[in-house]
Amino acid sequence: MKVLRRYFETEIYQSVVFVLVAFLALFAFFDMMSEVRFVGGPYRLEHAFLYVTLGLPTYAYELMPIAALIGTIYVMAQLAARSEFTVMRASSLSMAGAISLLLRIAIVLALLTFALGEFIAPKASDFAESFRRKIMGAAISAEFRTGLWAKDVLRSADGKSVAGSRFLNARKIDVDGSLQSVKIYEFNREMQLLAMITAEQASFLKDGQWLLQKVREMRFVDADKQRESDRQRPTVVNRVLDSSVMSSEITPDIMAVLVTNPKKMSALDLAAFSRHLAENNQRTESYDIALWTKILYPFAVFVMMALALPFAYLQSRSGGLSLKIFIGIMIGVSFQLINSLFSHVGLLNNWSPFATAIMPSAVFLLAAITALWWVERH
Repeated sequence: MKVLRRYFETEIYQSVVFVLVAFLALFAFFDMMSEVRFVGGPYRLEHAFLYVTLGLPTYAYELMPIAALIGTIYVMAQLAARSEFTVMRASSLSMAGAISLLLRIAIVLALLTFALGEFIAPKASDFAESFRRKIMGAAISAEFRTGLWAKDVLRSADGKSVAGSRFLNARKIDVDGSLQSVKIYEFNREMQLLAMITAEQASFLKDGQWLLQKVREMRFVDADKQRESDRQRPTVVNRVLDSSVMSSEITPDIMAVLVTNPKKMSALDLAAFSRHLAENNQRTESYDIALWTKILYPFAVFVMMALALPFAYLQSRSGGLSLKIFIGIMIGVSFQLINSLFSHVGLLNNWSPFATAIMPSAVFLLAAITALWWVERH
């Protein structure tokens, strides 16, 4: 059994790597063709090549289950065509034994998928975007008509209690994380406007502190709370300041997340941003679904390899190798489409994020169990 396990591992790993490299080369070619149109000035061809290369870990993460499916189908179909799998079955290799062999391989591929999705791909994607903006001199969200919006908690002067809400708007985010053309609206707990603040620039200092530059501040004084001796004072106070410091729970990372595709974020970042939205009474469904999808996605490798096992029980007369690989590609594409479809349908129908994320894998796992039952009976 030890020799057999090594044989399976060698064959399947080689096939999966070959399929994955082929897919990555194809996607890199299309991305390079799309990126070439931006080449010119400071953005040269080698910059475009580096940008495309940094995007490959994301593709590798997304394609790993499909590569595992096609690679395993290829190996199983080859074993069936050469009657090797028949000899293995005659040598007391049961279906449970075959599943056990594939399970060991799937664990390694699932761990690799998790590492790609949690550590490598998000870092590479963030670096690629910041690198491209730095070379081209672009800023985040410059294409949005009203810029970026974020909700924050307005705390009391002592910082211990919640005094209301704050809404922050920035026209764009520079490469260094500073905000340009900032507008801030502060409301009390009854959603009455307390202040309108504009600043040309906001730079993040540390410990939740923002340095506002060239500030214009308009504060509204509640007439009901004014003392009788202050009744003659205006209810609107205007101030112009060279700079001021604002305490906020918003960070440059949170602002950058607003224009980041949730699928390209790590599970830790998704959990942190979802918690921030929940604390500010904002909807978190899309990020919760993305979080559970990120957590459960590595398990799709197990499902895809289980779907590939029945192909070992089909003899050559049941279809050639090309047909089986084509079927594998169709299954993989269908899985990706259904996974994406359920994310949108679950969001529209307010389904449980966990159920929305696990349902596609559960459906394909049921199909794999049905196929294994059928080939075992026949």
